Amino acid sequence: MKTSGVGIDLIKHFEGVYNKPYRCPAGYWTVGVGHLITRDVLLPDKWNFAHSELGVNELLRKDLLRFEHGLSRLLLSVPLRQNEFDALISFCFNLGLGCFQRSTVRSALQRGNKERAIDVLLSYCRSQGRVLRGLQLRRAAEADLFFSHIL
Repeated sequence: MKTSGVGIDLIKHFEGVYNKPYRCPAGYWTVGVGHLITRDVLLPDKWNFAHSELGVNELLRKDLLRFEHGLSRLLLSVPLRQNEFDALISFCFNLGLGCFQRSTVRSALQRGNKERAIDVLLSYCRSQGRVLRGLQLRRAAEADLFFSHIL
């Protein structure tokens, strides 16, 4: 499964789109759409490719591939609709696949309890011990997208 335009728009909305490196609220160097810059890359002048919309979208697509494969692997036996997949990709993109792998969200999904999974997902709104309003809004948007097939 691939992230749809709706999922990409959700991620871009909450991550923001930056053509130059910046420090995210957690203090990490980031560029494009939430792309973490690793230590093996020189900062920040080596990121000229991201100055274009095409460069930012190309970087995002490469990042999404890793999350799409990872989420599919971690939920191998869990059938997901496109809207559910997109919501979970946004969640994983924000918190990482390792966090998702260890989460009660994943456990609930594997047991077939999607309502419980999203109740738990809504609680992931802290960064460095503080509740962030932006994370509360993101989790609410992810939950709305997850359940949008019900409408």
